[in-house]
Parts: sequence; C-alpha cells; structure tokens
Amino acid sequence: HNNTVKTSISGGNEQTRFNAGGSFINETTVFPMDFNYRRATVYAGFSHNSADDRFSMHFTANYGTDKNFLPSTDLTRISRITPPNAPKLYNDDGSLNWENSTWTNPMAALESDYRNLTNNLIANAVLSYRIINGLEIRTNIGYNRSDLTETGINPHTMYNPAWGTTGASSYIQKNESKRDSWIVEPLLNASYVIGEGRLNVIVGSTFQEQNKEQLSLFAAGFTNDYFITNITAASTQAFDMDEKIQYRYQAIYARVNYNLKEKYIFNLTGRRDGSSRFGPDRRFANFGAIGVAWLFYREKFLMNCPWLSFGKLRASLGTTGNDQIGDYQYLDTYTITGTNYNGYLGLTPSHLLNPIFAWEKNRKAEAALEAGLWDDHLNFEIAYYNNRTDNQLVGIPLPGTTGFSSISANLNAVVENSGWEVSIRSLNIQREDFQWNSSFNLTIPKNRLVDFPGLAGSTYASQYE
Repeated sequence: HNNTVKTSISGGNEQTRFNAGGSFINETTVFPMDFNYRRATVYAGFSHNSADDRFSMHFTANYGTDKNFLPSTDLTRISRITPPNAPKLYNDDGSLNWENSTWTNPMAALESDYRNLTNNLIANAVLSYRIINGLEIRTNIGYNRSDLTETGINPHTMYNPAWGTTGASSYIQKNESKRDSWIVEPLLNASYVIGEGRLNVIVGSTFQEQNKEQLSLFAAGFTNDYFITNITAASTQAFDMDEKIQYRYQAIYARVNYNLKEKYIFNLTGRRDGSSRFGPDRRFANFGAIGVAWLFYREKFLMNCPWLSFGKLRASLGTTGNDQIGDYQYLDTYTITGTNYNGYLGLTPSHLLNPIFAWEKNRKAEAALEAGLWDDHLNFEIAYYNNRTDNQLVGIPLPGTTGFSSISANLNAVVENSGWEVSIRSLNIQREDFQWNSSFNLTIPKNRLVDFPGLAGSTYASQYE
C-alpha cells in the first residue's frame, strides 16, 4: 500500500512572502517480510522587497530523508524461473526447504538484508541591491549536502544448512559517504542608455568548493548472528575504501554588451578561471569571446517587406576551457594495498607526477543566418561552426616498462571539428481546433586531425592519421 501525507502554509504581505510545507510517503511491497520505502521532505521559501524596491532577497531550502528497506534481489524473477514441479519453498515450521540439498531455494535471498539511509539538503539565496538607477549588485549563494549510509547484512542462514556454516561465514558490508558543496557568485550589473543604444556591463566572480568523504568497511566471522551488526564483534575487519576529495574553483569575468537601435548588437566577454585540478603554476587560464549580430529585418528598406517577419545575421569567435580530468591527477599518488607484510601495510604507486599540464582550451568560431518568413509560418537557421583544440587533456599511453599504462597530460595535437547545421520549422495549418507543425534538422559534421608532431614515432601511430 501507499500512504502519502502533504501539508503546506503560506502567507505574507506586499513586501514579505513566505511558504513552508512537507510531505511523508510510505510504500510497502507484496513480498514477504516488512519491506518498505519511506521518504520525508520539508521545504521553506522566503522573499522580501524593501519599501523603496532597492533591496530584495529570495531564499529557498529543501531537506529530505529517504529510508530504503527493499529487496536487494528481483523477487519477481523467482516466479518466472521456478518450474511448476519445484519443491515447496518453506517447511511446515516456516524454515527454508532445501529438499535434502537437491535444489537451491530462491527464497534464501530474503535472509540477507539491505538498508539505505539518505539525507539531502539544498539551500539557495539571491540577494540584490540597486545602488543607483541602472547599477545593481547581486549575489547568488548555494549550498548542497548529501549523506548516505548503506548496510548489507549477509547471515549464514542464507546458505544450505547441510554445508555446516555458522556465524563464522556471516559477513556485513557498510558504506558511508558525505558530499557537500557551496557556491558564491557576486555580480555587478550596470545598464545605461548611451546615444541611440543601450550599454550593459556585467562584472562578476565565482567561488566554488566541493568535498567528498567515503568510508567502506567489511567485517566477517561472528560467534553468532546476533552480533552481526556490531563490526567490532567480527574476527575479520577490513577497509575497502577510505578517501577524502576536495575540488575548488574560482573565476572572475566581465561582459560588455551594446545594443544599437535594436538592430546592431556587439558583445565582448573575458574571464579568468582557476581550478585546483592543475599544478600550482598552471591553475589559472584566460578565456574570451567576441560576438556581433545584425537584425537586418528592422532596416528601413526591409520593414515593408510583406514576406519577411524576422531576419538576423550573427557571428562569434572565442575560447572555452575544460578541467574535467579528475582531482589530484598532477600529483604522485599512492594506494594502500591493505596487504599486511611483517606487520606493515604496503603502498603501491597509483599515478605519476605531472604538474605542468594545464587547462584544455577550445577555440570556437560560428556564423549563422536566422530568418522568419510569412508571419513566422516558416523559420529557418543555417549555421557554420569551426572548433579547434590543440591541448586536449588525455591519458597519454606509456610503455609497460614504466609501470603505468598512461600519464595525464596535454596532447600536442590539433583537432578540428567543423560542419553545417540546418534547422527548418514550419506552421502549415493553424486553426482553433487543429494545428500542424513540421520541423527538419540536418547536421553535416567533419572531424579532422590537422596536426600531430611526431605522430609516426608516437604510441598513437597505429590509431590516427
């Protein structure tokens, strides 16, 4: 059955408003034992504007907890694979029937136990203040937290008793992980009419941090199953994983946009980004872009054109960055083997040092024509793009004699991705009770290896040309 309870409250006045509520869900299954899934969620929202409308604040928060006690095995499969003449599942006393060890009882899986508890918190706030007309400062603040605890209990009763197993064969696995992240984005926005156009300037920055902790334990060998949830009562204990990871990112950026006569648009952006995933001397990189657009359908010589309802030419050129290579890849790292030798734990190298690889940069160029014809009954867009990357973040293969299969680095090759994109949309019939739309998309991509110094003598010689 499914039980759901929801409640909410809201109120406020012209300047201040709030809302809060929550829900509770409890779901059970048709299977034996008390399997269930429970979820509780609470949320709150608050917003406020000052009397002079210069200051505003918006805040939202959501907290949820999930308790998962559901079968870890697909029990519906039992009815599909068990033949009609199979032995009965249970004996008269309620114990599992193993039919004198002539078959494997599929219900033995229910002797194991899996439980999952998850807590999630998401909070966000936006603060803004209008310093003077046309000049505003705004800050976005966000915070996320997620905690997970999962336990898998496997007692010896899940095995055929004829095997003679005892609590020494019982084992438990436990995993705990914590993730939290925060982000702060202050921004200054200025907008003024200059001449026959409007100038918009944005200067902002981003500060972000992500943390992850994970601990996995394994324990086996108990005097009896009454102590199976107490890891300290196990004769064998092991750490499957114990790690802490941190990622930090920060950036400062600016954008200047000028819209002249609602016909000519100029856009210039620049930014400097920093990532903890690179060595101390390579963490920051500069990026920028320039873009222009012409809304030619607003020109006087086309304003009375009966068949043209929209027309735009645009072009842009700029660079973007990529730091998606994983954390701590620039360091010499080691992994604990967990193997005990003469009372000492062993270490094995897991990654090679390379503090000089840096941001991957992609140079992008694009030009496009957009048009709407006959009151936008027919719209189309034709675009050409050309992207080039010459410092891809990859794992460069190494000879096996080094002890490593690859090393993280920037590949000194030039790769070009270019092509045409065509999009056509039409409104064929539009009536009060009937409408017919059509759309057509076509992409013609081309990928090319433009340059690769030393390709013939590299480990990529048999893969690229």
